[in-house]
Amino acid sequence: MSRRGSEMGTAHTLARNDERFLAAMADLSDADWDRPSLCGRWSNHEVLAHLVHGRTAGIGEFAARLLTTRGDFDDANTALARELAARRPPAPLLDDLDQLRGRRSGLGRLLPTRLLLGDHVIHELDIVFALGRPSSVSADALTAVLNTEVTVPNPFVPARRHARDLTLAATDLAWTRPGAPHLVVSGAAADLASVLAGRPHALDRLSGDGVPLLKERLRRAP
Repeated sequence: MSRRGSEMGTAHTLARNDERFLAAMADLSDADWDRPSLCGRWSNHEVLAHLVHGRTAGIGEFAARLLTTRGDFDDANTALARELAARRPPAPLLDDLDQLRGRRSGLGRLLPTRLLLGDHVIHELDIVFALGRPSSVSADALTAVLNTEVTVPNPFVPARRHARDLTLAATDLAWTRPGAPHLVVSGAAADLASVLAGRPHALDRLSGDGVPLLKERLRRAP
């Protein structure tokens, strides 16, 4: 497949994923949104605000926030997500995301589509796993995210570094990544994707001789 064809396919997967995400989030209560997510210091509400902000904020707004946080990307992202969450309750934010679905706008237009898909999938898992819910992400989306995590350098999510030399196998779909035969890590695709993105929550659901090394890499990650 050509690069353009691959990009269009990923964009289609992203649009379908966002549509499914909106349906999956529709029954969350105010208490659910207030719960801590798996993403650092963010509540589930703030994770949702981040997804919206990524498609509405301009470069100038983010650059200005970087100045106030002395160039700390994570602090700038956190501040902007919290400010938007303070202004917009979850229901209007879901409406905002619905209106933005399928459009390349805001800071999100600067990211390759495959990284934007990964951002949306991992943050959804940050919400549902924190609530003890199962993933409803499609096999196509999870396959695309896993392939991106193990092949594409990402300065914000060191998944490729976490996966280095490991033999990875999803137990619920046809996806594998060959590595050292004595360093096998297997588990559900959503669990693998979440852990590779730096979330240790699902580590106990993974199996194989490579799990201790993966756990140590997450522990040492900044």
